[in-house]
Amino acid sequence: MTENRKTKMLKKMRRKNQKMKEDMEEAMSSEDDGEQEDKDVEEDEEEESEDEGGDVVEEVDEDDEEDEDDSEENEEDPTTGFTDENQSWLHLAGQKKKLDLDDSSDDDLPADEFPDDEESEEQEDEDDDSDGSSDSSDDDAGEEQEEGETLLPIEKAAKKLKKKQKIEGELAEEELRTNIAEAETFVLPSGQEIERESVQSPDLTMIHMRIKENMTVLADFNNKRKDERPRKEYVDLLRKDLCLYYSYNDYLMEKIMQLFPLAEVIEFLEACEVDRPVTIRTNTLKTRRRDLAQALINRGVNLDPVGKWSKVGLVVYDSAVPIGATPEYLAGHYILQGAASFLPVMALAPQEKEKVLDMCAAPGGKTTYIAQLMKNTGMLFVNDVNKDRVKAVVGNIHRLGVTNTALCCHDGRHFPKVIGGFDRVLLDAPCTGTGVISKDPSIKTNKDDADIKRHAHLQKELILAAIDSCDAKSATGGYVVYCTCSIMVEENEWVVDYALKKRNVKLVPTGLDFGKEGFTKFRELRLHPTLKLTRRFYPHTHNMEGFFVAKLKKFSNSIPGQEPKAQAESGETSTTPAETSTATPESSPLPQESPTQSTSPPTKRKKKAFFWKNKKSGKTPKAKTFKGRQKPGSGKRRKSKQRPGSAKKQKK
Repeated sequence: MTENRKTKMLKKMRRKNQKMKEDMEEAMSSEDDGEQEDKDVEEDEEEESEDEGGDVVEEVDEDDEEDEDDSEENEEDPTTGFTDENQSWLHLAGQKKKLDLDDSSDDDLPADEFPDDEESEEQEDEDDDSDGSSDSSDDDAGEEQEEGETLLPIEKAAKKLKKKQKIEGELAEEELRTNIAEAETFVLPSGQEIERESVQSPDLTMIHMRIKENMTVLADFNNKRKDERPRKEYVDLLRKDLCLYYSYNDYLMEKIMQLFPLAEVIEFLEACEVDRPVTIRTNTLKTRRRDLAQALINRGVNLDPVGKWSKVGLVVYDSAVPIGATPEYLAGHYILQGAASFLPVMALAPQEKEKVLDMCAAPGGKTTYIAQLMKNTGMLFVNDVNKDRVKAVVGNIHRLGVTNTALCCHDGRHFPKVIGGFDRVLLDAPCTGTGVISKDPSIKTNKDDADIKRHAHLQKELILAAIDSCDAKSATGGYVVYCTCSIMVEENEWVVDYALKKRNVKLVPTGLDFGKEGFTKFRELRLHPTLKLTRRFYPHTHNMEGFFVAKLKKFSNSIPGQEPKAQAESGETSTTPAETSTATPESSPLPQESPTQSTSPPTKRKKKAFFWKNKKSGKTPKAKTFKGRQKPGSGKRRKSKQRPGSAKKQKK
């Protein structure tokens, strides 16, 4: 574009110079007329002086020839067609005018001074289209035209600049071709390079370029791989580079690469490096979203609705005042809450005058949203195992004006023993937090396989307790919503699949219009097909924290696997009285011993021998077993067996 602009400027300047030349030629033509009159006078003088001699005639002829040569030279080059006396200063004056005109650029002149620019440009475009030649061919044609003309210094400089730019452009094209050829054949680093990188501090720019090149090779691996190297080596190198560039540990990066395609891995990692937008939830118990938005806009807050899927959410882009210290916030008109935290409460859909349980409630954002949807009716039980976190729940409940809650502090795994029979239960289970890395970057390095397994075990216990706390016979409910802020399959689909096997529940649609479906197949895991009804949310696709939501419907209060045992126990208890009634007449008058306390025949004989040995020696028999342990109640039993005369014999 710059070369075309320069060529157009040069052509405009040439047109101006041509006009000046024409004007000068007209002036010269007037001078030639004066010279012609002088010639006529000279011819008359020559006719008179023909008799004076031939030498004079020859001199006059020579003078005429010189004048003719001068006129021809003037026609060819009007700038030099002056007499010897004024040629130097006239030429300098004309050159100065030309230089002044050349120095004035098109940008400095107003548009009115170039009335024919548009027409000339259109003609130039038509000429370029018709010729179909490149800029270089135009330059060559211009150079051929300028061979017979004298070039100004600025034109010479422009010509040199064009040549230089042309050479640089050719070199740049060659370098680009070589770079493309090198990029097509990406070579894995050698062992020495890897050792050097491990010792030295990593060069992030080089690592970033290598990640891009590696991704292009993996996108078309069959055509771009080098020396038949296996795909595993490229993937391992990519994982190491991603760990260095984004500061993740190797285990978590491997889990992320297993969860997403390679094209989405970079998008997810980049999204986790950026903070999510600040969102607030309107408290409809005290105000409306329209009134709240107007009040905050008047205070200098720039906000918009969070989306069509929520009627109470607002996104705050920037604010002239602290968003957590406005009078509206202190009055309880809104609460700071992430957009992803709206989703489980919307899936739960609590109704008025219901009995609802929030098993892991702190800090109280979802609790107050449930009370808001219930319109402060019914009964809302709020539980959290941490007493310090319950204080935050109390503060939010008082500030937002919630009056239908009862707080308690119990271990959620044993909550069914405390109270049950709830219509709906919300379980926001504790997790590793791999979906909120943007809030807590320490998750990148301090999470490993042991943490995920420990949380998964706790989540399985909590979801079973939540299901047991729910009442399947509820007229309006019987629903359990399970959610986490993690993206790991071990903490989400695997836990729900475990609950489907252990309790009489089924998955139902969450009622959320967006979000990705849950996994039914993940590597070696084969999960329940109804898990596609669950919903996953990611930072790079939905611009909110990573979240998982599942909604369960309980259809029976019985527990699978415990029904046959209960029937067997009831059958044993019904048959044991009949057996004892039939066996008592045939048995001896001695009381029967339980199966756990029954002794073998050899031990009985040993006890009898020990008893009679003490009796013959005259010692009082002690109520001891063969091992010397005290047998409770044996003495009393022996006293009841003794006859009236046996006591006298023992005294003697």
